[in-house]
Amino acid sequence: MHTVVVGTSGTTAEDVIAVARGNARVELSGEALDALARAREIVDALAAKPEPVYGVSTGFGALASRHISPELRAQLQRNIVRSHAAGMGPRVEREVVRALMFLRLKTVASGHTGVRPSVAQTMADVLNAGITPVVHEYGSLGCSGDLAPLSHCALALMGEGDAEGPDGIVRPAGELLAEAGIEPVELREKEGLALLNGTDGMLGMLIMALADLGKLYTSADITAALTLEALLGTEKVLQPELHAIRPHPGQGASAANMAAVLKGSGLTGHFQEESAPRVQDAYSVRCAPQVAGAGRDTMAHAALVASRELAAAVDNPVVLPDGRVESNGNFHGAPVAYVLDFLAIAAADLGSIAERRTDRLLDKNRSHGLPPFLADDAGVDSGLMIAQYTQAALVSEMKRLAVPASADSIPSSAMQEDHVSMGWSAARKLRTAVDNLTRIIAIELYAATRAIELRHGLTAAPASRAAIEAARAAGVQGPGPDRFLAPDLAAADEFVRTGALVAAVEGVTGPLA
Repeated sequence: MHTVVVGTSGTTAEDVIAVARGNARVELSGEALDALARAREIVDALAAKPEPVYGVSTGFGALASRHISPELRAQLQRNIVRSHAAGMGPRVEREVVRALMFLRLKTVASGHTGVRPSVAQTMADVLNAGITPVVHEYGSLGCSGDLAPLSHCALALMGEGDAEGPDGIVRPAGELLAEAGIEPVELREKEGLALLNGTDGMLGMLIMALADLGKLYTSADITAALTLEALLGTEKVLQPELHAIRPHPGQGASAANMAAVLKGSGLTGHFQEESAPRVQDAYSVRCAPQVAGAGRDTMAHAALVASRELAAAVDNPVVLPDGRVESNGNFHGAPVAYVLDFLAIAAADLGSIAERRTDRLLDKNRSHGLPPFLADDAGVDSGLMIAQYTQAALVSEMKRLAVPASADSIPSSAMQEDHVSMGWSAARKLRTAVDNLTRIIAIELYAATRAIELRHGLTAAPASRAAIEAARAAGVQGPGPDRFLAPDLAAADEFVRTGALVAAVEGVTGPLA
């Protein structure tokens, strides 16, 4: 099994995905264990002093003015975890919780939190045992970090609350720890606070969304090319010289992808023929690289923000190399929240332009000779009429999901935490947007492949034919009389979601961007 070693200098997006989705084993490096021990010595020394230190010998948030006596400090750390584990609503997905736990471990291993090495090792052991705490949808305002979600994870480390075992069954966390031979942690000064004060949930969801969107943007370039073919459009707008004079990297990459898919097509080049007279293709076809390219550049910016956050140690207070323990505001989720919202906007626009292309394929007045709704016997058959309704409903929800969460803030903790990021909410709605975008692209794929097969006497590009053959083999059926459509659309969704569409095309074109 793949092993991810956690050191003091952060981690990578690839490692997060390996742990969250691939169940990779986690190990702490010797360097991390040494850094943990050094930082803990500093915390222990501060705990022995009479002067109050936030998070070590005081209460939290609006209660930080109370000095806590030594005999109550272990109870203080337990209490913050128990009281903050106040989430409600549906369970969060297993991969999100694993990403959250791993990223918290990443910060703990930095040596800036003051957590004992034994606590960090228990965090790794729980991940390796396949134990996943039950985390709920609601409870994080994105400041101070993802408090409630992280608290539910910390609760499981204490042997309390519920968790899902490696068999997928939810049981008391204490039972699962005992079966795995893991001793529950007894929290000491600062440790409870350190386990729940970070942006780990929103960051994990950002990293996974970027991975999924990377495949979807390539898929959208492919389906846009298929639609261009089906509409007898012109590939001349994809010439690299045209994109070089507006040098946005994403735009050039999308145009190159589309051109690679269309290479050798017998469907393009009929622009001025009497059966398809027009001067230019519609914007949804002609501007496909510009829209998808802008989304690609948005992803590049989001990936830069994610890389910085992956290198960060997010906690409050933090242990500095010179031995100081200082309060700070690094837990605020604004940097991550903004790009989560930006990605939802870009995804909504990509879905919108894909739906417009689909609608054009189905409209006999704009499809340049295709049958109405791509039906077998229009009037008797409705064809893909309602598939477009489904796509339109998804696009409409995408637009609602594009309303920024980070533009909102709601005060909490008796006005001590009077400005919050709502980054967790931004991440949750982005996950829904990514799912919807997958379905939208799948419906364009379904319509475009059917339309190409209805262009009798004309031969599609080799890459397009490979996509069609692979789709048919995967259960995405071609033209014919009306049938129960939902299974076909589900097969198309799976074909896009798993990356099979991209793989089929790259078998002809070579790697696409």
